Amino acid sequence: MGVDKIIKLVGVIVAIVAAFATIPYSGAIVAVLGAAGAWYIAEDDRSRFLIAAVALSIANDGLGAITVVGPYISTALGGVNDLFLAAAATVIVLGTVDRLKP
Repeated sequence: MGVDKIIKLVGVIVAIVAAFATIPYSGAIVAVLGAAGAWYIAEDDRSRFLIAAVALSIANDGLGAITVVGPYISTALGGVNDLFLAAAATVIVLGTVDRLKP
């Protein structure tokens, strides 16, 4: 298992656990792990990742309506959504930097 997969896996685990438990500075930890994981997203996969981040944001809004388990799923995916949004911001910055390079 490479460093990229470890960072992404730890990011998802921290995001899900932080959604249900109180972790000091969990927002900052999730943001840093999301930004670090974005460095390993290949240039060809960046547009697909951005689409996935938007789709996750949209899907997460509707999952709370599911009876009994909906709020729990929505809470867990809310943490993962925060991770994806931090990574998406980094992907956008990396794409901008790549386009501005001579």
